[in-house]
Amino acid sequence: MREIYLDNSATTKVYDQAAKEAYMVMTETFGNPSSLHSKGVEAEKIMEQARKDIAGYIGGNPDGLYFTSGGTEANNLAVIGGALAKKRRGNKVIVSAYEHDSVIKSAKYLENNGFSVTYIAPDKNGIIDPMALFNEVDDKTVLVSIMMVNNEIGAINPIKELCTAAKRKNPDVLFHTDAVQAFCKLPFKAEKLGVDMLTVTAHKIGGPKGIGALWLKKGVRVLPNHFGGEQEKQLRPGTQATPLIAAFGKAAFLDYHSISVRKERMEWLEKYFKESIENIDGIVLNSKEDALPNIVNISVPGIRSEIMLHFLEKRNIYVSSGSACALGAKSHVLAAMGYDSARIDSAIRISFGRDTEREDIDELVNAIKDAMSELCR
Repeated sequence: MREIYLDNSATTKVYDQAAKEAYMVMTETFGNPSSLHSKGVEAEKIMEQARKDIAGYIGGNPDGLYFTSGGTEANNLAVIGGALAKKRRGNKVIVSAYEHDSVIKSAKYLENNGFSVTYIAPDKNGIIDPMALFNEVDDKTVLVSIMMVNNEIGAINPIKELCTAAKRKNPDVLFHTDAVQAFCKLPFKAEKLGVDMLTVTAHKIGGPKGIGALWLKKGVRVLPNHFGGEQEKQLRPGTQATPLIAAFGKAAFLDYHSISVRKERMEWLEKYFKESIENIDGIVLNSKEDALPNIVNISVPGIRSEIMLHFLEKRNIYVSSGSACALGAKSHVLAAMGYDSARIDSAIRISFGRDTEREDIDELVNAIKDAMSELCR
């Protein structure tokens, strides 16, 4: 039976070219990029080329790109390190109520260490309203963190407008956006958005797990939470994972240069899936209009998410119940949207990828129908 993988928002299959790039660096250009001899210089050149390339795709200065172990570490560093660097100016932090756990738990950490945290709920369309943010920012606000694309429902936030609103109220506020789900799916330029900090990661774009990056606007100061070396300008010390960095650069090149073609395909897949389920009684659509087409969130009230997941898995169909990092916990994203427990407990996220075909959607829809027939009896 053919494997149907529809959990690309959790992680993607690594591009063959990216895997080969990592292998080449591991076996040929394997020097420590901090070493002064020729093997180290070779590795450093590969790393710096990847830094330059990825920063270019982000639309920011390469000097501001710092490699991390992934999106979670980059978000921790931005939220906690950014807030602590500004604590003399104030103690208020604002985040959206449906951020990734790496931001929510960083905010909770700050809350337990003397900061006041405000959680802004999305509107009925799943969007954070710039005016709602404007009303919350005050002269004590030091940091705002709002994700560009929500990882569970695909809602796209107007980051430029949100950043403008926050800084109009308080020019000193740091604005961070988690762009993990947006990178190489939406065209954007960090410098033009006006953000101070931006997070990306490799494994959502056909790169390996274990490597991500935090981009900082020139002049932005963030306190490190790792110590022990001079690497990454002491912001994230430790020997850089050069093979993963090289593979990240290769994956970003491949994914970035296929944005427009892939976007059209994702829009077609989304449309086809929605049309396939619109006349099936008992399926509720949680993702709103104008969301990222790669992500569609639905509920089948009466069938708990984990029961549906296992039913589909037996047919070699792989979806998720939300963020993989939440490890099956109830979705705080759908709770922030105001949905009831029956809808939350039965939600599944379908996320299309570069290998998704029309036949995959047909198989998924037929399997969901069978699940509704068998499990709701």
